[in-house]
Amino acid sequence: MSTLIDSLFRILALVRKELLAVLKDPRSRVTLFLPPILQSLLFGYAASYDLANVPYAVLDQDGGAAAHDLIARFDGSGVFKQVATLHRADDIASLINNRRALLVIQIGEDFERKIAAGQPANIQVIADGRNSNTAGTALGYVSAIVEAFNADWRQAHGFADPPVHISVRAWYNANLESRWNMIPALLGTITLLQTLMLTALSVAREREDGTFDQLLVTPFRPSEIMIGKALPSTLVGLTQATLILLVAQLWFRIPFAGSFVTLYIGLALFLVAAIGIGLFVSSFSATMQQAMLFSFVLLMPFTLLSGLTTPIRNMPEVFQLLTVINPLRYAIDIAHRVYLEGAGLPQLLPDLLPLVAMAVVTLPLAAWMFRNRLT
Repeated sequence: MSTLIDSLFRILALVRKELLAVLKDPRSRVTLFLPPILQSLLFGYAASYDLANVPYAVLDQDGGAAAHDLIARFDGSGVFKQVATLHRADDIASLINNRRALLVIQIGEDFERKIAAGQPANIQVIADGRNSNTAGTALGYVSAIVEAFNADWRQAHGFADPPVHISVRAWYNANLESRWNMIPALLGTITLLQTLMLTALSVAREREDGTFDQLLVTPFRPSEIMIGKALPSTLVGLTQATLILLVAQLWFRIPFAGSFVTLYIGLALFLVAAIGIGLFVSSFSATMQQAMLFSFVLLMPFTLLSGLTTPIRNMPEVFQLLTVINPLRYAIDIAHRVYLEGAGLPQLLPDLLPLVAMAVVTLPLAAWMFRNRLT
């Protein structure tokens, strides 16, 4: 019995030693307890597949009471938010391209006359198909509202057939295929994962292997060491993006509508911003384990707040503000707009300029931190 008690005390002493080793480092305590709290909040608020804010525009060419009644049902649903009232069909493109509206509802000139005569009347719904999941969910909400309108109209007028029929057009992704949304987005998501990890581990590996001191006595300046660590990650990231692009083109046969030069310019700026973040992480990571932990702590929020699976406009305002400093948000938007829409550099400036700003901030900050760690 005493032998068993002694064994338990030895095990408890070893457990205490291991817990103290983990908890004595403030950075370890942060990485242990802060990520579960943050990720719970992110999943609870940001990773919601329910649409709470669908911006839409109306092109009402009829102007009758029935059309106003139908539009009022959208406005009163609590989900749809009318952002524009159009007067010309030519105005639809700018709203969709600039992501001001997810849907445009077009009501024809003879809408009220047809349903009053018991004839079927079509309304056309134009959806932004670049995010197929969001567009599909929004179209489901549209169908529910139109079905309720049809039921009330039939009951009030005694018609047997539903008076309103929906004609759907999805721009840039006619069939709302999910892979058309997902595969181009991987150009940013996978390259961020690998680039951030490689860059963050680069300096930590030197410290852990004991070759960091040897690097210090070489003629290289800190800025040269930083550039030498960054360029391989850039090349790896561009190579991975090329492989994903080839898979999308040759295997899945997703049509490419834009310019490869424009796409690679956007990816290069994105990688520069990501590498700045990775070098910043590596500058204060003493071991590879710390570098990996810090990288994973960043990758989860970057992915959830990128708009890849859930629309940014549905997130709480605090999280929407946080997406402004998320490089993956802009990379995914660039990939979708170039690949599916065929956007050029002038149209991509709202995505390119924030990446330039991130690179201007993170690279000098990483260089300053790196220089201080060398001295």
